[in-house]
Amino acid sequence: MVSTHPLVEARDLTKVYPARGSTPEFRAVDGIDFALERGESFGLLGPNGAGKSTTMRMIAATSPISGGSLRVLGMDPMKQGPEIRARLGVVTQDDHLDNELTVRENLHIYGRYFGLPRAVIRERATRLLDFAQLQEKAGDQVETLSGGMRRRLTIARSLINEPDILLLDEPTTGLDPQARHILWDRLFQLKQQGVTLILTTHYMDEAEQLCDRLVVVDHGRIVAQGSPQELIHRYATREVLELRFRLDERDTAAEKLRTSVLATGGTDAEGRVELLPDRVLVYTADGEAALATVHAMSLTPLTALVRRATLEDVFLKLTGRSLIE
Repeated sequence: MVSTHPLVEARDLTKVYPARGSTPEFRAVDGIDFALERGESFGLLGPNGAGKSTTMRMIAATSPISGGSLRVLGMDPMKQGPEIRARLGVVTQDDHLDNELTVRENLHIYGRYFGLPRAVIRERATRLLDFAQLQEKAGDQVETLSGGMRRRLTIARSLINEPDILLLDEPTTGLDPQARHILWDRLFQLKQQGVTLILTTHYMDEAEQLCDRLVVVDHGRIVAQGSPQELIHRYATREVLELRFRLDERDTAAEKLRTSVLATGGTDAEGRVELLPDRVLVYTADGEAALATVHAMSLTPLTALVRRATLEDVFLKLTGRSLIE
């Protein structure tokens, strides 16, 4: 019988680091609730320090919870950590690969950690090298690989035990755009194969590409949850007009826009004007019409861009700050 229980279930989950010397107590995770079903691609979205990685470590049974309850694969991470870790694949922010070994040897050694027979490891390693597009690098030392190749090897290694859940903590941080897109393609393949993914990221485009559902986290708390499309529809407008002004004109222009006809939209989001350090954002249903209004007000931006709303706009609406600061 297939279990109907969530693969991961958190209720009022809390992580508190106690005070030490002059350092006060810090609540990294402050009472969050979520449930993850089999086959989902679930994201934790937020800026650095929001509590995403801490939540991942608790799910991975490598950091004890401070309060609330957490069940992973129906088990208690506080009591059944080794059993949980045996059924997880984990991709940390740092690769932790053995640079002096070859690509294939890294996979073989990791397979031995799980007690897998050598024949099974050989078969899986060959399949995973193909998946990661590293067949031609199988005999090369890891230290010769590019950053993108190292990340693909790290993901391949995390799959050697055929885990029930794959945890990915900021998987593409530091990669160039081409390497990021290649890695997205590998993760999308896993998703299509039914692998359950839990992903932390502060890249909104990554969350939109990979996540079926996500929670937006800030200061250890969940401030919104839903699919990427649901969150954008709920908290943003269809389009955003980005304007850049001269530094000595920016604040005055933003204030004029806030008091203009643009700020009298029919929804809470429409007509909202946000002043960022490098640009002014106008939320609107029709970006081109809004730009025409800007010019009619005798405002002359240095550049103007009409784009669709993203999850960064959602986060800005909810918290008053950008995802990447």
